Amino acid sequence: MAASAQDLPAVRIATPSGKWILLTTVLGSSMAMLDSTVVNVALPRIGRDLNADLAALQWTVNAYMLTLAGLILLGGALGDRFGRRKIFVLGVIWFATASLLCGLAPNAGVLVAARALQGIGGALLTPGSLALIQASFHPDDRARAVGLWSGFGGIGAAVGPFLGGWLVDGPGWRWVFLLNVPVALLCAPVALRHVPESKDDRIHGRGFDVLGAALGALSLALVTYALIEAPTGSPAVAVTAVAGVAAGVAFVYVEKRRPDPMMPLDIFASRQFTAVNLVTLCVYAAFGGFFFLTALQLQVVAGYSALGAGTALLPTTVMMLFLSARSGELGQRIGPRIPLTVGPLLCATAMLLMLRVGPHASYLTDVLPALLVMGLGMVTLVAPLTATVLASVDSGRAGLASGINNAAARAAGLIAVAALPLLAGMGPEAYRSAEQFNDAFRRAMPLCAGVLVLGAVLAFTSVRRPAPDCRRPECHTHGALTAPPLEPGRPLPTAASGAGSSAGSGAGSSPGSSAPSSPGPDTPSPSGD
Repeated sequence: MAASAQDLPAVRIATPSGKWILLTTVLGSSMAMLDSTVVNVALPRIGRDLNADLAALQWTVNAYMLTLAGLILLGGALGDRFGRRKIFVLGVIWFATASLLCGLAPNAGVLVAARALQGIGGALLTPGSLALIQASFHPDDRARAVGLWSGFGGIGAAVGPFLGGWLVDGPGWRWVFLLNVPVALLCAPVALRHVPESKDDRIHGRGFDVLGAALGALSLALVTYALIEAPTGSPAVAVTAVAGVAAGVAFVYVEKRRPDPMMPLDIFASRQFTAVNLVTLCVYAAFGGFFFLTALQLQVVAGYSALGAGTALLPTTVMMLFLSARSGELGQRIGPRIPLTVGPLLCATAMLLMLRVGPHASYLTDVLPALLVMGLGMVTLVAPLTATVLASVDSGRAGLASGINNAAARAAGLIAVAALPLLAGMGPEAYRSAEQFNDAFRRAMPLCAGVLVLGAVLAFTSVRRPAPDCRRPECHTHGALTAPPLEPGRPLPTAASGAGSSAGSGAGSSPGSSAPSSPGPDTPSPSGD
C-alpha cells in the first residue's frame, strides 16, 4: 500500500535515489514535450509518404493535442487517487505503445488514431512527472529538483525541432515516434524500482468527473472536425459544429451541478484568473498556428530540408530557456500588466516579419530576425503569465488553476491549427504547391498577429494586480512553446517542520486534492480577489 504524503521518505538530490527519480521524471516528461515540437517538422514528409492531404496533416497534430488537452486534468486526478507513480508508469507505457503504432502506421488514418492514443498517454504522464518530484524530495531540495526537471525539459524542447529534422532527413520520419520506445523501456523500470509511490488519501470516497472530461473532449473533437472539414462543404460539418457547441454547453452545465467537478466554475469568480486565461487563449492560439505553418513554410516555400527547418527554429526555444528567469524577475518588479501587453505585441511584430520569408529566403536576413523577435516576445510574457495565474486564486488551488490554464492553452492551439488554414483559404493540396501555400501563409500571419494584438489589449485593460513573488523554478525555466509550464501541488505541513512532502499533483490536480495547505518556503503568499 502506498504511503501517505506525510510518511513519504524525504529523498535528497545528492543520493542515488534522488538522481534516479530526476532521471525517470525528466525522461517521461521529455517524451511528451518532444512530441509536441518535433512532429511539425516532419509533416511535409509524412504527407508525401502517406499521400495525405492538408486535413490529414492537421489531424496528425490535432489528434494528439485533442486528447491531451481534454484529459490532462483527469490524468492528474487519477494520480492523486490511485497513485502517482502507478499512473505515471501507465502513461509512459501507453505513450510508448501509441508511439510504436505511429511509427508503423501504414496510412494517415492509422497515424491519426495512434496520435490520439498518444495524447491519452501524455495526459497520464505529464502531470505525474512533476507531482512525483514534489511528493518525493525533501522540502529543502524540492525547489532545486523542480528547477533541474524544468531546465532539462527546456533543453529537450530546444533540441526537439533539430532532432526531428535530423531524424526525418536521416532514418526517416517514423523514427520521430519510434525513438520513444527505447526511452520508455528505460524510464518505466527505473520508476518502478526507484520512485516511491504516493497518493492523496484525502480524496478517497469522492467520485471522478468522467462525464465532464468526456463532454469537454467531445466538444473539442466535434468543433475541430467541423473546422478542418469545412472546406468540403459537407452537410455533416454544420451538424457536427452544432453538436460540438451543444456538448460544450452540456460540459458547463455538468461542471456547475456536480459536487466535485473536474473544472469548478467558481474558480472563474476571480476576474484576474478569467482575464489571464483569455490572454492565454489569444497568445497560444497564435503560437499554435504560427509554429504549425512556419515549419511547412520553411520547407514547402523556402526550400529548407527538414533538418534546416528544425535548426532554424532553435533560437526561439534557446531564448526561452536562458532568459525566462530574468523575465520572471522583471515581472516581479514591475507587475504583469506591461509584460503581458508588450510580449504579445512583440510576437505580433515577429509574425508580420515572417511575411519576408518566401522562396529562397535568406536565413540571416529574413528568417532569423523574425524568430529572434518572436523569442523575445515569448520570453517577455510566458513567465509573468504563469506567475499571474498562480497568484489570481487561493494558494490551495494553484495546481488546479495551472492545470486549467495549461489545458486552455493546448485547446487554443488545437482550435488554431484547425481554423487557421480555413480562414487563410488553404485548399486540401495547398502544401504541395509552393505558390499556393505562400499565398495562404501571407494571409495567415496577419490573422495570428491580430489575435496577439487582441491579447495585448485584454492584458492592458484587465490585468491590474502586481506580479506575485513567484520563486518556483517551473515559472521561470522552461521551453513552453505549446502550453504554459505546469505547477506542482502544495507542500503539506508536518508536525515537526511545518512543510512535509507534497501531496498535490501537477496540473491535473483534482478539486479533491486542492485543499488549502501551508505554503512552503518557495511558495508565494495567497492572493485571491
